[in-house]
Amino acid sequence: MNRDSALFLLIGLLAGFLAGYILHEEMAEIQPARLAPEAAGAHPSDGSAAGAMAGSPATAGGVSPMAQIEELRRRVDADPTDVEAVLGLANLNFDIQNWERARELYERALTLRAGDPDVLTDLGISLRALGRFDEALARFREAQALAPRHWQARFNEIVVLAIDRQDLVGAEARLAELTPLVPGNADVARLAEEIRRRKSSQ
Repeated sequence: MNRDSALFLLIGLLAGFLAGYILHEEMAEIQPARLAPEAAGAHPSDGSAAGAMAGSPATAGGVSPMAQIEELRRRVDADPTDVEAVLGLANLNFDIQNWERARELYERALTLRAGDPDVLTDLGISLRALGRFDEALARFREAQALAPRHWQARFNEIVVLAIDRQDLVGAEARLAELTPLVPGNADVARLAEEIRRRKSSQ
């Protein structure tokens, strides 16, 4: 049994515990939901986690996680350059917060699709979850250099600055650049409120 398959065998048992844990994470209230590609400004065919439709991997497309994982592994084994299969596998690991495996797969995808801002952003989120904040910031900034209007990359850079680095001044400066890109965005508004709350408690 491979490591991806073993992970999905445990999903049913761990789902309740995982849901409870996620609800208590500090960023649960302000991290944006995963959006449909059109809403996120992503390319519909990119296969990235940042551009994927929100939803549980257990119900995506009505296909079981085990069936998804086995199909993707079969495709990768048959063609290691199948970037869509590699990204699909990365996204499933992203969904269950298996960050190290997601990181590995996103990095592999970037060797096949260099300079993809969506993949760079998903990689940055995975690196942040692993506590590798400098590397996460570098990926978010690389994504922004490639796609200046990629709001998710900007958003996640601000999260690292404000929450992980406690750089509220830097976070506010970046927030001022982000807000005009997505006026009325509820996730950005929650992030701004969190930064204000942190400043007031200093």
